[in-house]
Amino acid sequence: MSTGILFSRLDGVRYGLLGLPLAFVALPLYVLLPNHYARAYGVSLAGLGAVLLAVRLFDALVDPWLGRVSDRLFARSPRAVLAAGAVAAAVLALGFALLFFPEWLVDPTRERALLATTAMLLAITYLGYSALSIAHQSWGAMLGGDALQRSRIVGWRESLGLAGVVLASAVPTLAGLGAMVALFVLALGAGWFAWTRAPRPGAEATTFAADASPAPAAPASGAQASSQPAMQPATQGRDLRLPLRRPAFRRLLLVFVLNGIASAIPATLVLFFVQDRLQAPSAMEPAFLGLYFVCAAASIPLWLRAVPRWGLARTWRVGMVLSMAVFAWAGAMGAGDAWPFLVVCALSGMALGTDLVVPGALLAGVIADAGDQDAAGAYFGWWNFATKLNLALAAGLALPLLGLAGYAPGVRDAAALGALTLAYCLLPCLLKLMAATALWALVIRPSAPFHSSSSPDLPKAPS
Repeated sequence: MSTGILFSRLDGVRYGLLGLPLAFVALPLYVLLPNHYARAYGVSLAGLGAVLLAVRLFDALVDPWLGRVSDRLFARSPRAVLAAGAVAAAVLALGFALLFFPEWLVDPTRERALLATTAMLLAITYLGYSALSIAHQSWGAMLGGDALQRSRIVGWRESLGLAGVVLASAVPTLAGLGAMVALFVLALGAGWFAWTRAPRPGAEATTFAADASPAPAAPASGAQASSQPAMQPATQGRDLRLPLRRPAFRRLLLVFVLNGIASAIPATLVLFFVQDRLQAPSAMEPAFLGLYFVCAAASIPLWLRAVPRWGLARTWRVGMVLSMAVFAWAGAMGAGDAWPFLVVCALSGMALGTDLVVPGALLAGVIADAGDQDAAGAYFGWWNFATKLNLALAAGLALPLLGLAGYAPGVRDAAALGALTLAYCLLPCLLKLMAATALWALVIRPSAPFHSSSSPDLPKAPS
């Protein structure tokens, strides 16, 4: 038993539904966009990689500041957070639509003008995305509860997010980019509306039993929402550097960065690998991406069952080991191995389940143990900074280096394809191994003995 806001299945949908469009937009931005610009507009990998690196670094640098802004909005009231979220959603929708139809603003045959416009649109889109996702993540972390409840809250958000990713992987091929943009805008509006009906941080806490089947909590809206007390910070002098002063957070962040780069590189290169190394039919691309994310979603309940037995950190480590084994096998594949690659997608998707649920739950535990709930936005600002840094390095380094190695979309040269395989399969395995080692040395081994689902698997951070 632990204190926290009572969280029913209906509340899980209300809170987690916004995760669907936020995840929906991520796959087109980080996976489809580089491939689309390289093939449809003939943009060089070096130029595209430079733009992605610069804009994603900018995006990463502003995330801690956005986290602090989020904290100040939470200190005012949940309604202020929701209002700011509506503005961020509008900016995100506009930027996303223009990115996939840049011809509305610029002649796509002029590469320099196209890259400059793309950089501007990416910056706008990332700002909207980051502001909205930081506020949404912080909201979930502030709902409280033990390790199992925190993992369930994250699980709702990530499970619905995976549904969005599956849609994003299939819609562009089956219905076109226009349908993808329209569906995203509709899902974003529905997700924000559901969020306004979700349980609110700062409400009176109720006792949560992990094995209970609670009735849906009545959402606060209208006059009720305006009467809720604002969440005033317990300590006024806290700043963006507060999370970095917590040893437990620094250790967890290092593991998260290593593991994140290992995941970001194949996410950037997967379509290049499928199209040129495997030479798979284009009709199979939705199957590869869809199966990967469907298996990730299906694996989340299984990983959640493992948490009470193994603890959060050990469960994450098992997922890392599974991922390494699968990607090592993919490194031996070549032209004509499209069907075996479906098995790789399924197994690596299962491994992804731990990446989706466990790190966020561990972070919520660090925040709770340090008593820093009023600074949750700052924590998630740095957390998202690390995520964006991973994506920036993956695109900004992998794409230009592949270009230097002689690879370009459509190339069938053996040396170039070997470089692609090395970057897509073997480099992520090395980084995963480093992450698993760091997880063991910095998180698991120093931890106090864990007790079933209540253990955060991290030693408490000193104030």
